[in-house]
Amino acid sequence: MSETGVKFPDHSAIEPLDTDLTEIRPLERRVDSFFRVRTVDDEGGFLLAVESQSQPDPDKHNSWTYYLAHMYAKYRLPPILVVVCRDKKTAAWAERPIHVGRSFHTSMKVYPLVLGPIGLRPVTDPDEAAKDPARTTFSVLVNAKDPGILAILDAVAPVLGPNADWAEFIEAGLDDGPARDHWRELMAVYTPNFPGFGSVMEEAWIKVHSDGEEKGKAQGKAEGKAEDILRVLDVRGIEVSESVRDRVMDCADLELLATWFDRSLAVETAEELFAEDD
Repeated sequence: MSETGVKFPDHSAIEPLDTDLTEIRPLERRVDSFFRVRTVDDEGGFLLAVESQSQPDPDKHNSWTYYLAHMYAKYRLPPILVVVCRDKKTAAWAERPIHVGRSFHTSMKVYPLVLGPIGLRPVTDPDEAAKDPARTTFSVLVNAKDPGILAILDAVAPVLGPNADWAEFIEAGLDDGPARDHWRELMAVYTPNFPGFGSVMEEAWIKVHSDGEEKGKAQGKAEGKAEDILRVLDVRGIEVSESVRDRVMDCADLELLATWFDRSLAVETAEELFAEDD
């Protein structure tokens, strides 16, 4: 392959693979939030995918690469990935470029944009906070795990406190603990009729910023059940093909996985796990 200008390593074998890349099995792939942005100078605009990430997850690199490629192929518009993080460790991990390829050649590189405590400092100046309450609120929430969060809340309370919407939005985004308790005490002064939980804004925040954590828990349960199924088949000496292994590991339906687990105790071939479903 020297004609390409890239020196490929010496190969030991070349195996032909199926040229049909059609996905015949439905796979659940959901981005947390997805928008089409139209701009003044370009009516086509671009796509904006927003992911909330609570902790480093190597599997997300595969998901994010797939999301962007799929969006581009489906909408024929350039996609941009924004990852929202609330701690510095996760933000530092998320902003690293994702390389697809080998050491001798990179086929694709993904550059996530990260909103988090590394690049977005908390707004604590009253004048600055008053100019843009939305940005101020967001800056507080992405820095909610900062050791100085109580001082940050003290600084923005006089500006955001009188507005019940912004005040409630902040309360909804703070974790249970000293920060939320402190904010409620502040709001007793600035917003006597502070409504607390239950508003649409609270639900919106919880959805955007806790979906990643909840999905992680559900995914962990599903992966554990899938591994149990494969373990049972292995102990029973039943050969498991790659397609069966992929189908089991890709399944996120806990009820269906429980059914497959029951069948794994009695089937004679791995394919019989899906016989009744198919």
